[in-house]
Amino acid sequence: MADAGILRRTEAGTLTRADLSDVIHREIGLSRAESAGIVERILHHMCHALSDGQNVKISGFGSFILRDKGERVGRNPKTGVEVPIAPRRVLTFRASQIMRERIAKAG
Repeated sequence: MADAGILRRTEAGTLTRADLSDVIHREIGLSRAESAGIVERILHHMCHALSDGQNVKISGFGSFILRDKGERVGRNPKTGVEVPIAPRRVLTFRASQIMRERIAKAG
């Protein structure tokens, strides 16, 4: 895995697809198009697995977990009127212990 120090920082402090592609290009030496293709294929496989109902776990990073939430009653905060909220599937991310420790050290 590339060291976080070699990633270029965007103005908003957000890591983008282009940033990941650039790291692959610089570290491995693939062309920019090949590097972008690798990033796109990885993201495609992750999205496909999640849309098929599978969780995605990346050791040392974390897990993308699908949860089914049941129907419930919500309340409009302005009017106080109760509104039914339909059942839905939500995506959550749980960072690995290694990732949590890295973040804690960086802060």
